[in-house]
Amino acid sequence: MPHRKRIPYSIIGIGIVVACALMGVCVLQLIQSRADALDRARETSRNVGLLAERDIERNIELYDLSLQAAIHNLQLPNVMSAPPAVRRAILFDHAMTADYLGAMLIFDEHGNIVLDSSNDVSRKGNFADRRYFTIHRENPNVGLYISDPYVSRLRGGALSIALSRRISKPDGSFGGIAVVALNLDYFHKLFGGIDLGQRGAISLIGSNGVMVMRQPYDPKIIGRNISKAATFQRFQTAREGTFSETASIDGVRRIYYFKHFTKLPLIIMVAEAEDEIYAAWRDRALIIGGLVFAFGIAFIVLTLMLAAQLRRRIRAEYELELLARTDGLTGLSNRRRFAELLESEWRRARRARSSLSLLFIDIDRFKSYNDTYGHQAGDDALAAVARCIADNVRRPGDTAARYGGEEFILLLPDTPEAGARQIAEKIRTAIIRLLIEHVGSELGHVTVSIGLASWTPDKAGDTEAIIKEADEALYYAKATGRNKTVSFHDIAAASTPSEPVAVT
Repeated sequence: MPHRKRIPYSIIGIGIVVACALMGVCVLQLIQSRADALDRARETSRNVGLLAERDIERNIELYDLSLQAAIHNLQLPNVMSAPPAVRRAILFDHAMTADYLGAMLIFDEHGNIVLDSSNDVSRKGNFADRRYFTIHRENPNVGLYISDPYVSRLRGGALSIALSRRISKPDGSFGGIAVVALNLDYFHKLFGGIDLGQRGAISLIGSNGVMVMRQPYDPKIIGRNISKAATFQRFQTAREGTFSETASIDGVRRIYYFKHFTKLPLIIMVAEAEDEIYAAWRDRALIIGGLVFAFGIAFIVLTLMLAAQLRRRIRAEYELELLARTDGLTGLSNRRRFAELLESEWRRARRARSSLSLLFIDIDRFKSYNDTYGHQAGDDALAAVARCIADNVRRPGDTAARYGGEEFILLLPDTPEAGARQIAEKIRTAIIRLLIEHVGSELGHVTVSIGLASWTPDKAGDTEAIIKEADEALYYAKATGRNKTVSFHDIAAASTPSEPVAVT
């Protein structure tokens, strides 16, 4: 029975483990799905960044080739003496007509415009104060220089960056610069066609930390130096990479992809907002997680209901089993259960070579009691005697049973004859103290006769033999006066032969 009682709890445990395992698998799957969403966002940002980088590099490379061609052609003999239209055709190619590109200008060593790709007669202006002019004057090895954003003086204040190269005289001294202005609308249009969500961002940043262009577009941000920002500091740790950071410009946390241009002093940055990256995942997680959680709870509830039903069934089976081995009137073990226990204890006593005793207890003149007081009173007397016997059996291994009618039997493992006699006398005396009235008895109240038999390791025989000995001892007790305890050894020691005696 203890083993069967644990079965419902085992089922509950298994059910909870299975439900938790299913929910755990779901959680792991959702975690993996979240990681996949992040990986997809990073890959998308990388692809967008690479496409933008290639477009920008290709166009700037074309403009740089035009600058180099103009500087090279400027060194040809008689170019400056040629008619203005011819000189323009020689120095400036058709690339200068591209959208978003201003006129190519040639400055002398003082910063004055000497040649203009848009006009035969050059416009007037001095730009010696511009950084794109002074850097070439101070350093002959700059190569192509890309300026910070500035407000154009010649094109109505349009935001632009300058692409410039140094012009050196034959002796290597500074002879001016060739410069072309690139309108920032080019980057604005390029970035504006890229969908990175409502709070995504893409930026072109100079290697010095100056913002060239950013989408979402805000004119106030163009030209801002962000070299102290945490995001830009991360740009400096590698040529290319991804990371998560909160933007200093708008406070939105994003997943950033960045890459330094291979040939240009520029950095492309693509960023998607974390909450937008995980928005679709979050909706799926809520639905799937909710369903799996509900299923898990339902599974646990069903497991508890099944376990409760199983407990009731086991309890009912146990009660039926208990009824099958219990005497209904007295609550003691019945004769069938006693036979099973006697066989088990007999085998154990033989293995352990220990003593085994048996008491046969019979209520004296019980037929007369039933005739006098009625069967209901007889049942009450049987129940009272049974309780008295059970109350005087203390050890877990001792078993009292109703053997039949008014007969009871008591199994006493590991008990020699002397100990069994003490228990028998204790029971007999206790029954007398019940003072159950019985006018047909010698004492005027209910008494019992007890037959005792013991088995010791040096004896042969089986369970049938010890029952027979206890039964003979009981009949001898009843034949010789009742209300006494007689052992089988007492009969053997008696001088008169033991013959069957009729008793009532």
